[in-house]
Amino acid sequence: MYVCLCHGVSDKKIRKLVSEQGVTDIKGIKKCTALGTQCGKCIRMAKDIINESAVVLYKQAS
Repeated sequence: MYVCLCHGVSDKKIRKLVSEQGVTDIKGIKKCTALGTQCGKCIRMAKDIINESAVVLYKQAS
């Protein structure tokens, strides 16, 4: 699913950045993509995806 329609950033891309590169916040996502730099409507959804992905990684590590 596309999270940022303005720049074509998908939930899969965000999850991959969290799991493979250890990105844990919007600032980190913005360093790797253009998410949130145009209209900004995607920020809330991206935060939710980051948090969900972090919880999954934490549970896998335990």
